[in-house]
Amino acid sequence: MIAQLILSILLAAILLYAWTEYRRSPAVAILAVFAATAGLYFVWVPEHSTQLAELVGIGRGVDLILYIWVCISLIVLLNLHLKLRTQTELITTLARKVALAEARSDRPPDESAASSVRTLNPAGDTTAKAPRPSPTSIGLARVARD
Repeated sequence: MIAQLILSILLAAILLYAWTEYRRSPAVAILAVFAATAGLYFVWVPEHSTQLAELVGIGRGVDLILYIWVCISLIVLLNLHLKLRTQTELITTLARKVALAEARSDRPPDESAASSVRTLNPAGDTTAKAPRPSPTSIGLARVARD
């Protein structure tokens, strides 16, 4: 009974999360609602999971649920891997474009846009030069236009 209550609370939290994330990702939210609802059903009526497992040729309902959980976890892991790979390729592309923009620029890339350089003018006093836009910001602006 205690395990049923703990699992019900966790599955209810998943339902709440899926409901709040529906606008951002409807497909994931619908799948999460389906999985959490099925989980709640099987937590409170475990005999039906055993009957379903026997129907598909698995001995126990718990084994069926574990097999499904492993499959879902592997799909999520693959999806995360593919998204991470896409992000890495995007960062590489952006870094190349920024490097090319800095190379084309007439200013060395190690100067900072935020720092102002003090120089001696012919009168001998120091004056501050106005900061110039950095090649990085110019490069990102070019990448945004492309």
